[in-house]
Amino acid sequence: MKLNYLRFGTTAFIWLLGTALVSGQQLAGQSEIDLKDLSLFKTPGNTWALAGGVTANLNETNVLNIAKGTGILVNVPSKKDHGSDLLTIAEHGNIILELDYLLAKGSNSGIYLQGIYEIQLEDSWGLLNPTSANNGGIYQRWDDSKPEGQKGYQGYAPRQNASKAPGLWQHIKIAFQAPSFDASGNKIANARVLSVELNGVLIQDNVELFGATRGANDKEKAIGALRLQGDHGAVAFRDIKISKLPAEMLNGGPRNGNDTDPIYIDVATTPNIRSFVNIQGGPKVVHAISVGSPTQVHFSYDLDNGILFQAWHGEFVDATPMWHERGDGTSKPRGSVTTFTKKLVPTLTKLTDPKGAAWLVDTTGTGFKTKGYTLDGQGHPTFNYNIYGTKVSDAIKALENGQGLSREIVLETPVDNIYALIADASSVEEVSKGLYLIAGQSFYLKFDDTKDKPVIRDVDGRKQLIVPVRGKLNYSILF
Repeated sequence: MKLNYLRFGTTAFIWLLGTALVSGQQLAGQSEIDLKDLSLFKTPGNTWALAGGVTANLNETNVLNIAKGTGILVNVPSKKDHGSDLLTIAEHGNIILELDYLLAKGSNSGIYLQGIYEIQLEDSWGLLNPTSANNGGIYQRWDDSKPEGQKGYQGYAPRQNASKAPGLWQHIKIAFQAPSFDASGNKIANARVLSVELNGVLIQDNVELFGATRGANDKEKAIGALRLQGDHGAVAFRDIKISKLPAEMLNGGPRNGNDTDPIYIDVATTPNIRSFVNIQGGPKVVHAISVGSPTQVHFSYDLDNGILFQAWHGEFVDATPMWHERGDGTSKPRGSVTTFTKKLVPTLTKLTDPKGAAWLVDTTGTGFKTKGYTLDGQGHPTFNYNIYGTKVSDAIKALENGQGLSREIVLETPVDNIYALIADASSVEEVSKGLYLIAGQSFYLKFDDTKDKPVIRDVDGRKQLIVPVRGKLNYSILF
């Protein structure tokens, strides 16, 4: 639904974003900020523009590559123009705000609810211990009269770092309760950030805001404009949606009615766990192992097909579905999940025609037999199996910087015409030599040795990226 003008009195006009704000008036249902032009914003600065596509440069700070078009709101400050914040003409009180955002390397931005309460947006990729100044934090308040080291206060760090890499789209959902005032204009109830979900992970839960955060452009009030920070770094936004805050969520009311005490697995004591795992939007893996790392990068592997099917940033595993009462045998990631495939097909297949031959749907006739896994001195597993008459070792490790995974597939003896299926996704795009963007900018694949160039092929309306395996294959997954 497009936003509509509502009239109050004879001359006053105000835009409403989905909640009861003035004189009992409200806009029912959902609203979306239409990004075909900038008419819904107050005096956009020169650094704000619209785009049809945006990618980041992983080797350069604050650089975004922009394709012509509409649908994406982009801010790219420069040394000559440091940029300015962007405010909606619309004003809001209680809302649920959802949007996608994409950051350049090293970038810093923010979402100011009512223009005064900041949810921090920052390139926090791989950071182990986030603070209120990092991605998903509620930025601190500020008092210049306090001693050095105490000026900043009442900031709230995210519960865990669920951030993605620069150039990848991230999704944030914010439930916000505006402050309340009496007839004389005195504040009688503080604002609250009822929840913040970043990339599907709850990172803020019912946080009371005792005042405006640092950088507020106004005093606290019942309604205010949505404000996007534009004077710190390159950032892009899309799919900005606003909906009514359900009454039951006010003041931190119950959201799911589940009072079961969770059973969490600590990676320090149990770094590997065998269980069933449900692939998001896909099938159940019945012989899965999830492997954790102190870098807060974890992954799950299908032992039946040699498939690395998902990985995540953040906390390790929730085993409540597996162990609570009778359980159903499944465990699930606690962090921000990136799904690599939804098809349980073998990673390795012989292809005489890499462009046109069909990939195997199962391991029948390949001589596949799992041989379990071995652990190195640091507890990293190498998965072993036989296929096509050779032994395969598949070593997957978290990168030391916490930014993804490395993978090495080794054949004990060479096999002619054998390929590895590295990606089966809606899109595969080579953005620089050896670096590929996968699945609508969900993750990167990086090949340092490009002697055997990956093959991108079309299969049933999707893209597959396959690579010949001539004894050894190394690549990284960045997400």
